[in-house]
Order: sequence, then structure tokens, then C-alpha cells
Amino acid sequence: MPRRILIVPDKFKGTLTATEASSSIASGWSVTWPGDHVEQLPMSDGGDGFGELFALSLGLKERIFPGMDAAGRERDVPVWLDAKSGQAVVETAQSNGLALLPNGQFHPFDLDTYGVGSILMKLSQAGAKHCLAGIGGSATNDAGFGMAQALGWTFFNDDNAEIESWTDLDRLVSINRPEISAWPSISVASDVTNPLLGPDGATRVYGPQKGMREEDFAKADACFNRLAIITAETIGTDFAITPGAGAAGGLGFGLMAFAGASLRPGFDVFAEATNLEAKVEAADLVITAEGAIDTQTTMGKGTGQVAQLCQRLAKPCVGLAGKLALGQAEGAAGENPFYRLAAVVPELAGEAESLSNAAGCLEHLAKRVAKDLPPS
Repeated sequence: MPRRILIVPDKFKGTLTATEASSSIASGWSVTWPGDHVEQLPMSDGGDGFGELFALSLGLKERIFPGMDAAGRERDVPVWLDAKSGQAVVETAQSNGLALLPNGQFHPFDLDTYGVGSILMKLSQAGAKHCLAGIGGSATNDAGFGMAQALGWTFFNDDNAEIESWTDLDRLVSINRPEISAWPSISVASDVTNPLLGPDGATRVYGPQKGMREEDFAKADACFNRLAIITAETIGTDFAITPGAGAAGGLGFGLMAFAGASLRPGFDVFAEATNLEAKVEAADLVITAEGAIDTQTTMGKGTGQVAQLCQRLAKPCVGLAGKLALGQAEGAAGENPFYRLAAVVPELAGEAESLSNAAGCLEHLAKRVAKDLPPS
């Protein structure tokens, strides 16, 4: 009798996307058990590939909207939308991503998230009622100021003049709300827990990756501090201290404060959007995978959460990895929720080959594990 096999891998950092990993595992498994029904459900936590993966899971069609990058340069921005249901998915990095900019050409003081807000408004006009947003990979450090401007919020200084750049927010004295909230409801997938301000905040932790220097920190801190104070006075909630406010250069803060977004762990958003629990319940065997399965895996990482869900539902879960540093006892409970663990290194290949031929090695590993398992 054919089995129902559910494949739910994460990315293999630096070698395979989650989609590529899923395809390799499915190919290897199907060689051994061609009669099994295999469903692929690659994971995303809000970073690269978020849009395409969620769109595939939710059955959304890609649309191209005119937009801009963080430097204000025009570009076509992909979004994913089902106007009938009102569901949309966006990757904010398609509008404010570091990968869109020439290396070293722009300083974060010259960049903002206006393009992100513009896309949210266009989505609403196209029929979107609810939007899932992945906010990884940003080039910006403006606390969502540009996005808020695009949504219709206005910011005024001590001369009662409208503030046009986030670097002038240290003079902020008042904020006006837009007359109409013309954007969809937003759920943000983010595993970042940093606050907006302080030594663990957006600027000091992530700013250097975007080109900020230590001498820039004081200016950014002054702007963010002032924005946090006046925003809290205006809306009645201090989101600056909320875990995740510092995500994407403070875009997490901006989305919560100015767009009413909810920030949730990336895996929780993924599991809910894809109806993961029901899919696991219907499966005979679940396969998850990532580059390294170790003690961190069972402390909140996606592959560990898949295995723990399987354990709760009494479904066997096989964990495949490039490298392994976790006890391999089959059927183990407690800290090891996996039914079976297997790794490319050193079982099938050395580290160099595992990196240069990651897809082939993972396919071979899946084939080998499939052969070791009894038929249904």
C-alpha cells in the first residue's frame, strides 16, 4: 500500500535552498519507493525565498507591481496574490533589500523603506485583505519611517515643518495619522527578537552589516529614541521594547506601530499558513532536513519543531543533514524527537564534496535511508 510521505526541509545554508533540498530528497526517495505519494513542503522563516515558498503552499499567483528599491530607484517588484481570497505574500527585501544595491555605493542614511509601504498600498488596491510578510535581507535602518510615509503618516519637527528624511527624526515633535488605513492586515514572519533601541537594538547589531560605522550610531540612536517616544505618545503603545522591533533595521517596529502588524516566529507563521499540523497528521512518514542537525535544532529551529510536532502526533520523523551532532537513537524521546537521523558527512562523502555537490549528496542520502526502511 503506498505511503504518504511529507517532506518539510529547511535550507542548507550556503548550498541549497529549501526548495532545492526538498526536490533532492523527493528524487532520492522516489527512486526507491516510486509508488509512495510524496508531498513537498519546503520551509521558510521569513528570509530569502519566503515569497515563492509561501505562494506555492497557498496557491497564490505572482504579480509584478511597479516599485522602487531602498535608494528610490524604480524597479519591478514581485508579489504573490489571490484577489478572490484576499491573501497576499510579500518579501520586503524586494523593495528594501541589500542584494538590490551595488556594494558600498549607498549609506544607510540615504536609504529608506518607502518602497515597502508603497507596495502594501498597491496590494490593497489590488484586492489584498491580509498579507504575510517576510522581512529578512534588508539594506535599511530607518525604523520603518519611509514605509509609514507611504502609508500616509506625516511627521513634523519643532518648526512645524514636515520631516522628509529619517535622519531628521531627532527633531520630531508630532505625528499625524492617515485619515484612512488603506492597507491590508499584516502578519510578519521574523525570528529576530532584538528590540529597537540599545546595545542589542537594530542599529548596533545589524547596522554594521549595512555599512554603518561606529560614528553613525549616535545620530541613529537619537533619531530612533525620539521616534519611539513620540510614536508611543501618539498611538498609546511603546513597541520599541517589543521583541522583534529591531528586525530589518527597525522595520519590525514600524510595521507594528504604523501598520498594525503582528510579529510572529517564522515557523509559527509557516505552520499556520500551510496547515502543517493537518498535513503531518495525514502523513505516514515525515522527512525534515537542514545543513546541520545539532543541539540547537531542538531549541526552536524549524527542523526541530517539525520533529517535535511529529512526536506529539505520534508520527515518525526522519532528519537528514549535511552534518550531525545529535544523539541518533531511533525512537528516542525527550531531547531527540527524531525517529531516525542520517547525515551526508561522514556517512556518504567528505565535507568538500558535500558542499560542491550538495544536491546529489542529499539525494543519495535520501535514497539510502529509504532503502533501510521497511515497506508499508
